[in-house]
Amino acid sequence: MRNVQRGRRSLIFAALAVAASLLSAQAQAPVDLRVALVIGNSAYASAPLANPANDARAMSDSLRGLGFTVVEARDASRAEMFAAIDSVGKALAGRNGVGMLFYAGHGLQLDWRNYMVPVDARLAQSADVPLQAVDVNQVIDTFKRAGNRMNILVLDACRDNPFLDAASGKGLSPVDAPTGTFLAYATAPGNVAADGDPAQGNGLYTRFLLDEIKKPVSRIEDVFKRVRLQVRKTSQGRQIPWESTSLEDDFYFNTGKVVAVAKPDPKSREAAFLVEKAEWDKIRESQRADDFYAYLQKYPNGLISEQAQAQLDRLDKARIEAQADRTGIRQGTAASRLRAGDSYEFVLKDGLTGVAIGTARAELKRVSEFELVGEATGMRSSRVTSEGFVLEDGNGKYDPPWPTTPGGEFQVGKKWSARSVFTPPNGGKSWVDIDAHISSRESVTVPLGTFNAYRIDYLFAFQDGRRIKSTFWYQPDLGYAVKFVREIRRNNTPDILIREMTAYKRAAG
Repeated sequence: MRNVQRGRRSLIFAALAVAASLLSAQAQAPVDLRVALVIGNSAYASAPLANPANDARAMSDSLRGLGFTVVEARDASRAEMFAAIDSVGKALAGRNGVGMLFYAGHGLQLDWRNYMVPVDARLAQSADVPLQAVDVNQVIDTFKRAGNRMNILVLDACRDNPFLDAASGKGLSPVDAPTGTFLAYATAPGNVAADGDPAQGNGLYTRFLLDEIKKPVSRIEDVFKRVRLQVRKTSQGRQIPWESTSLEDDFYFNTGKVVAVAKPDPKSREAAFLVEKAEWDKIRESQRADDFYAYLQKYPNGLISEQAQAQLDRLDKARIEAQADRTGIRQGTAASRLRAGDSYEFVLKDGLTGVAIGTARAELKRVSEFELVGEATGMRSSRVTSEGFVLEDGNGKYDPPWPTTPGGEFQVGKKWSARSVFTPPNGGKSWVDIDAHISSRESVTVPLGTFNAYRIDYLFAFQDGRRIKSTFWYQPDLGYAVKFVREIRRNNTPDILIREMTAYKRAAG
């Protein structure tokens, strides 16, 4: 009875919060309207949690301080959670605003859907879940109907699950963020997050998130990357937060503004690179993980961040279990993408006619612990890291090596920018800028077979003015791209090369 009364009070509080705040929200420009649904469930009858209700209270206070209208529900029943979702939908409807969900409590996955567990749920078998829990898609659909400009969903819902008999697996299911959405989990899909020390007052993940969103110039992707680093370090790799994004704009927590992603001018990019490169050169050979934690805290989305992430993963290995996605792919570490002894064969085609113009073959040989040489016929030989970063190819050397793949896992929506100093055989130096975006998962058919591959779109901009567009389709466990398309324009005439994988042999071990 106490839990029910507490839940009713939380819902009454939520309704009053909406009513009181709509007057001030109406005075704001539509783009500035921000409404957050904050739910923290602790008082479960059979498996109570120490911190979610505290997490909800603290998050509500912080978001109000940042200008959000907050609908808050603590220790809520299923009916109360649905009522709170409905209140948020009404507050956002037709206002082109920003909708946010923060949920702390028990959560589970079933048939590739994620559920928040109310305090009145009694889950004994999988059939109980859709009837007694709340599908996260209910919130996503509510935001979609409201016509929001941007949505943010944060799920600190991967705590040790007492309802495993009712779930498809541990933790939450990996989901690509819907259009215009930033989705964050307290730990990687299929893994369990710590509830946190009751003496701390908040869960491990929420504690760091509360600190980061209050900082000046709190750009959303920087906020969550820094939280991920701090949680990973504190948990000694046992908990690594996870994000998926489809945002095209930036969001700043401290101003509440949605703004177009800034395109740095050439002088700004040059200045940023020189500063980052000077600090990178001090630690690039370091064997201390702390050096790379510190670097990434300072440059979470810098021009050398993918290389720093790869180095961190080598030195401080994650202690989580990768979950297979819906296609059955279970991504290994970035450092396991390429192995000595791997061999590949390709057919080369004219991209304008589709006519085969040759074949190519590459075999990898190890030259040091994390470097390999791809000895090739029919295409450029190269020296690469085990993550696939290019140190040298037939055109010259790259410092730092440029990332053909992300420093962490492949994930739809991920973007990165990089710059390398390029030294051709004649000894002259110039730079090349790389902008990359994992834009989608696509079914791609090549002679080797059909793959549900990650598509990465690249733009290479050279200091001498040359620009090259390239697209790679990757099956993460194969290392090389199963398909590659390069377009160079000469006098406005495209020169397009297509490379498709025809054979592949994975080295033993």
